[in-house]
Amino acid sequence: MNKEDFIKEVEALGIEIDDNKMNLLEKFYSLLIDWNEKINLTTITNHEEVYLKHFYDSLTLYKEIDLTKDIKLCDVGSGAGFPGIVLKIFFPNLKITLIDSLQKRVKYLNEIIKELGLKDIEALHFRMEDYSKEHTEEFDYITARAVADLCVISEVSVRALKINGSLVFMKANCDEELERFTPNAKKLGLVIENINRFQLPIENSNRTLISIKKVSKTNSIYPRRVDTIRKEYMK
Repeated sequence: MNKEDFIKEVEALGIEIDDNKMNLLEKFYSLLIDWNEKINLTTITNHEEVYLKHFYDSLTLYKEIDLTKDIKLCDVGSGAGFPGIVLKIFFPNLKITLIDSLQKRVKYLNEIIKELGLKDIEALHFRMEDYSKEHTEEFDYITARAVADLCVISEVSVRALKINGSLVFMKANCDEELERFTPNAKKLGLVIENINRFQLPIENSNRTLISIKKVSKTNSIYPRRVDTIRKEYMK
């Protein structure tokens, strides 16, 4: 995806784009490539592929979340900064917390935030099951892009989500995960709101946005450790 295609497709999503946002993306790309030589962030480094598979893909969250509102959002397992950093570039109104379990990625994320001059966004070194115990019902939305199984990421995140807030997970093909998750949603106080299946432009690869609403308080035993959850759900 070249820059012209990127601009066209972003506008087709209904998102405003200008020279400042494009300049920040280019700077982000350069920093990403530099840091990728020091730590393993992504195997996708080609300029056009990054614009399609990372930058544009991150912005498809707009299909499920009205990101123009003043909302508090947590991005779990933010890794190289997708979708969190890209969302902040395009929607400076958002208050974003990036959670990652690897300290060197958190260092990278905070350096990106500093270099791009972004405000109201921070990267923290935590496992989400630990973070959510101390930040109960704090966020309007919690996102995760290709992070863990649906059962696992829901359970470790749900406690940090406000009542009537939503988990919005970005997946490729996830039918088996949905089959495992659906029977267990109720005990987490969750209901599936929407499953949005679409394809990325140009390469037509499959994507799925899963919106899951928190309708009641979560049972006090949650969240459990990830290895415990996996043993239960991955039998």
